[in-house]
Amino acid sequence: MLELLAYDFMQRSLLAAALVGSVCSVIGVFVVLRGLAFAGAGTAHAAFAGVTLAYLLGLPPLSLAIVFGLATVWITGWVEEKGRMKLDVSIGILYTATMALAILFLGLMKTYNPEVYGYLFGSVLSVTKEELITIGGLSVGVLGTILLLSKELYFIAFDQEMAAASGVPARQIFYLLLTLVALTVVIALKTVGAILVFAMILIPASTAYQLTHSLAQMTLYSMLIGVFCAVTGVLLSYMFDLPSG
Repeated sequence: MLELLAYDFMQRSLLAAALVGSVCSVIGVFVVLRGLAFAGAGTAHAAFAGVTLAYLLGLPPLSLAIVFGLATVWITGWVEEKGRMKLDVSIGILYTATMALAILFLGLMKTYNPEVYGYLFGSVLSVTKEELITIGGLSVGVLGTILLLSKELYFIAFDQEMAAASGVPARQIFYLLLTLVALTVVIALKTVGAILVFAMILIPASTAYQLTHSLAQMTLYSMLIGVFCAVTGVLLSYMFDLPSG
């Protein structure tokens, strides 16, 4: 088993899996508490549409993935804020619309591009040094923001109206939470893929929610579960010659 650590690509894969497992599971706590479970799936498919457009135009894929992801969560947040449509309905509309765009962009490509499908199904074994640095930087940024504003984020996750009445800038914090969800999806897109990133955000936090009533313990348990599952998945794929996704 130790011989796999001699390979640079395995070192990068394991580190990327640990980073993605930690940041997805931590942001998943707020997604579960706030009832934003569907937002992860919608944002993932929006980000994938950005990736396909980037490859079609010859642009950096992560840049357009961030643009599409942020646009999706901000639009859904604005629609819910105005009370014109429930959050799950607006996400469902954008979910299907952006996936349709992704299919359109794929169809417009004149040649088959396996890298694009890596973003759909995940390709943790092909993570480059530059991509690992990007994943690490974004992960530190997201986790640092959560640590700095944890009280406010927990407050609006439970009761946004009460948070606003208590003097917390609830609207701004809510949009910040949506932004963090979008960035987390982009972080995990190359390693986990647009299809499975929803599971990485939702399942560790949902499991931790069943194990404790403490917010701190829930966050810790979720992170441990997320990192363990992500790293174990990479190791099992190596041992049994299975697709890492």
